[in-house]
Amino acid sequence: MRINKFLAECGVASRRACDKLIESGAVLVNGKKAAIGDDVSEKDEITVDGQPVKRKLVHSYYIMNKPKGYVCTVKDDKDRKTVMSLLPEGAGRVYPVGRLDYDTEGLLLFTDDGDLAFRLTHPKSEIPKTYLVRIEGAIGDKELNRLRAGVELDGKLTGKSKVKVIETDKQYTKLHVTINEGRNRQVRRMFECVGKQVDFLKRIRIGDLGLGSLARGKVRRLSDEEVFYLSNL
Repeated sequence: MRINKFLAECGVASRRACDKLIESGAVLVNGKKAAIGDDVSEKDEITVDGQPVKRKLVHSYYIMNKPKGYVCTVKDDKDRKTVMSLLPEGAGRVYPVGRLDYDTEGLLLFTDDGDLAFRLTHPKSEIPKTYLVRIEGAIGDKELNRLRAGVELDGKLTGKSKVKVIETDKQYTKLHVTINEGRNRQVRRMFECVGKQVDFLKRIRIGDLGLGSLARGKVRRLSDEEVFYLSNL
């Protein structure tokens, strides 16, 4: 990016005024006087009158409690409802961070911050995601230990998971399941591997970020503290 454009986007001054600053010798790039027409990147150390300059990018961050019956795409060729229709007016060009299945509820993030979205969804990041799972019937220690150790999906073992039974009755068992991967329909398929059918699935946390009191189908902006937390996962 041309240096005058970079400085202008940082709020230093107009491009024309930035050119005058460059001509005056007030602008240094990596300790050397800048020249009009120089190209710079965010990796360069840029100062104006000895003060460091950094580009200020303003991004938007939202959290949604996704209802079932919505797809996590901008458009759907089957004419199903998409999560984009639930975003508030003026949300801008934000996109879902990862996906939740059509029949899955819960925590879904939206942003236009491509770097953060990439980090949160890249397999190497191993971001823990916790789900509330309800299955039909009971589940034994043997099946629970298999889920914790890893089951084979598409010829490859899943990573170790945290699986905890939180409630059980004659008809259903409820569990908390934490995984560090994001394979297609992973939680449902893991339980299928041990002969259990998932009746209800809801993502309740990403790391330590939870839904709190956010109602089903509602959306809110993330706080600065929450964005900072996600950026440092």
